[in-house]
Amino acid sequence: MTLIAVFVCSVSYAEETSSIRLEIEQLTSGEKHHFFGYIGQCLTIPWSADGRYILGLEIDRIDRLPTPPEFATVILVDAENHNKIIRLDKCHAWNPQQGTMFYWHPLKPKTQFFFNDRDVRTGRVFTVLYDIEKRKRVREYRFADTPIGNGGVAAHGSAFLAINYGRLARLRLVTGYPEALDWSKDEVAPANDGIFVVDIKTGKKRLLVSYRQLEKKIKQRYPDFEHSGLFINHTLWNRQGNRVYFFARAGWDGKGKRTNIPFSIHINGSNLQLHDKHIGGHPEWAEETVLIGREKSKQVLYDMEKKMVVGQIGTPDIFPDPEGDISLSPDGNWFVNGYKQNNKNYYAVYRRSDGAFVRSEGIDKGRYSGNIRIDPAPRWNRTNDAILIPGIAKNKTRQMFLLHVITSQE
Repeated sequence: MTLIAVFVCSVSYAEETSSIRLEIEQLTSGEKHHFFGYIGQCLTIPWSADGRYILGLEIDRIDRLPTPPEFATVILVDAENHNKIIRLDKCHAWNPQQGTMFYWHPLKPKTQFFFNDRDVRTGRVFTVLYDIEKRKRVREYRFADTPIGNGGVAAHGSAFLAINYGRLARLRLVTGYPEALDWSKDEVAPANDGIFVVDIKTGKKRLLVSYRQLEKKIKQRYPDFEHSGLFINHTLWNRQGNRVYFFARAGWDGKGKRTNIPFSIHINGSNLQLHDKHIGGHPEWAEETVLIGREKSKQVLYDMEKKMVVGQIGTPDIFPDPEGDISLSPDGNWFVNGYKQNNKNYYAVYRRSDGAFVRSEGIDKGRYSGNIRIDPAPRWNRTNDAILIPGIAKNKTRQMFLLHVITSQE
C-alpha cells in the first residue's frame, strides 16, 4: 500500500568519494502527513532496537500550528511488512518542529517508547511510556505542581530531562505546545522552574537547575543583562548520561535583545558552568566531554571541560552551513549535516575514520517557514547506515524518507 520511490544520488563534486553513495527512499505515503519531529541529537533514534518499527506522527494539516484539541496520531511504520502504518494512540502535545519528543526506552528499546501528551481540559503537559506488545500506556508521568514534558532520555535509561513546554510556547512558540499551561509565567526567572530530572523507575522528579540560578550566573558575568523571561530548549544529555548542555534564551518573544547563553551542568546538579563560546544553534555530543558545533564557517569539536575548540570535522566546503541540523551516528564514525537551499534540504554525510563524504540530492521541503517550517532534522538508525529525514512527496503531503548510506571498496 505504501508507495516507494528510490533515487540514486549523483556524485557531482570532485572532492566527494565514490566509496560512498546515497539512496533516498520514501517511507510513508497517503493523503495524511507523517513525520517524526526532533533533530537526532544525543542518540534520538526513531528505530526500535530490532530495526522493525519506526516511530512517527500522523496529522491532517501542516499549514499552521495545532490548536490544543487537535491530536496527532502516534504511529509505527512496520519495516518488515511493506512499511505498513500501525496506529497506536493519540497525542495532544506536539508541534511540527519537535513532534512529541519520541524516545525509545533504552532499557526496553524493542517494545517501549516515550512521548509527550497534554490534558486538553487543564492544559497540563505530561509524559507517556507506551508498550507496543501490550498496546497501551503503561505509565504516565504527571506532576500537578509542575506539569512538565520529556526533553531527552538518558542513554543509560534511568532518567529523562523534563521542561515546561507551556513556558516555551509563550516565549518562543516553535519550541513548545501552543496554549499549554505555564505555571511560572508570572516570573521572568522563577526559582521553581528550569530543567527537571525524572527517575523513570520511581517516577520521582528533582529540579536540576532553576531559571533563578541561571539568571544569577548570567548577571555575575553580564551585570547589565535585562530580559522579559528566560527559557530553555535543547536539553542535551551527553552519551555517558552524566552531563547536560543547554542554552538559556530570552528575547524571542520580541521583547528585548535576543540572547543565547550556553551552559553545562553535571547531572548531580554540581559544576554549573556558563560558557563564553557559543557553538551554534544545534550542537551535538561526541565523545566524553566533547561537543560538535559551529565556530564561524567551521564544523568544530568543543571540549566542555576545557572550554575551548579542540578540533574540526571536515571543511567549510563540505559543510556549507555548520549551524545546520547535525547528528552523529551511534557508533560515532558517521556525521551528517542537514542544510537548506531555497525550497530544498540537502545532506552532507561524512565518515570520520578517513574523511570521505558525499552529498545528497535536494529534498523538497515546500515553502513552509517560521513556526511551521520543515527543517532537515536528520536521525540515524541503530546500524549506522540509514538516516530518517522529512520531505514533501509528489502529492504535496509531508512524508518520512530514508537516506540510505551505501559503502563500497574503492
